[in-house]
Amino acid sequence: LLKWYHYDLSRHAAEALLLSNGTDGSYLLRNSNEGPGYFALSVRAKDSVKHFHVTRKDKSYMFGFNQFMTLQDFVNHFANQPLLGSDTGTLIVLKCPYPWRVEEPSIYESVRVHTAIQTGRTENDLVANAPSLGTKEGYLVKQGAFVKVKLNVCEEPIRTLDLRACSAVQFDYSQDRVNCFCLVFPERTFYLCAKTGVEADEWIKLLRWKLSQIRKNK
Repeated sequence: LLKWYHYDLSRHAAEALLLSNGTDGSYLLRNSNEGPGYFALSVRAKDSVKHFHVTRKDKSYMFGFNQFMTLQDFVNHFANQPLLGSDTGTLIVLKCPYPWRVEEPSIYESVRVHTAIQTGRTENDLVANAPSLGTKEGYLVKQGAFVKVKLNVCEEPIRTLDLRACSAVQFDYSQDRVNCFCLVFPERTFYLCAKTGVEADEWIKLLRWKLSQIRKNK
């Protein structure tokens, strides 16, 4: 039995788990919502979690460019710390699996105070609330400016944008390039460039999803 197979762990829970407890290169395998025979490999990068497809056909497993005829061959591949690269150019070394079972202490807090702040409320008043994670990391360049950054020493972002004030995210074709997009804010519009058109498309999809979650929770 694969000790780092987390069964029906959701994408959200996988991201929360790896971001809070994992390290760069931690990974786990879980069921994909695409149906039987489809799995997702969730991998912790520096400040985000990437998800990759794994499929099973008969008794073989397909992952990346490789097909593994047995589960043992598939596991042995991970023992050799494979290096993954996506369309965005991000490289990740799969260093250590995150186990499904971990040792847990049997320690509980004693209740010394127990009362209620409100009265008369029912189950219908309970509203579950948790942030939708959806993580991505990378470097974007402001259009119309030349920016030189040493990627290996730059830890802090040049600027932080509050998406709660953003009204739209869309491609920008004014420069006749496929890797440019813009974020529309009340006070100004930010024009940004990703490294490739594929990466720009990923940024737009994720940012639009983030905006939809923000609006849904208003």
